[in-house]
Amino acid sequence: MTSNIKPSAAGAKAEQPNPMSALVVADEPVDLSEYRWEDWIAVVVFWLLGFVVFYQFFTRYALDDSAAWTEEIARYLLIVVTFVGGAMATRRNTHIHLEFLFRFLPTKVGRVLSTLVDLVRVGFLAYATYLSALLVPRMHFMNMTVVDFPMSYVYGLVTFGFAMMAYRALILAIQHWRQGYSTLERPEEAF
Repeated sequence: MTSNIKPSAAGAKAEQPNPMSALVVADEPVDLSEYRWEDWIAVVVFWLLGFVVFYQFFTRYALDDSAAWTEEIARYLLIVVTFVGGAMATRRNTHIHLEFLFRFLPTKVGRVLSTLVDLVRVGFLAYATYLSALLVPRMHFMNMTVVDFPMSYVYGLVTFGFAMMAYRALILAIQHWRQGYSTLERPEEAF
């Protein structure tokens, strides 16, 4: 029987090598610079949504007495996460695209069509912002079903999400114009 312990030069026993040391991995430094403030708003609202849903689950199944307000608030928080998260997806240009068509178009036609897509996106989001902003004052006198809170706040957050998406789409369109191509034309350069 042999031992893994090797004697040192002075004859004393040295420490055994740790067999688990091969599994230790050094973490890379965390870089939060790619995230913007709307990302953090979406994360906070998402965690708030998770807490409300957990509270709903707990009161319904553990206490057998569901809190009535949780389902409605969870629905509205999900709406807010959707529209604020849409701004994040617009900034990162990760919304669904149809890139297949651009592979078969001539370069100039693809560039014109890509610019048209950017303009239509900005126009649509700006118009959606305008329409949702029109609804905010109209919904102020309509309260939520269970919670006595005006619906205008929910519509205001939807308007905020649309406005952020329109702003980020405009910035993205300018960036595409300056660099001379978009990710529709060159999807391999998306990230």
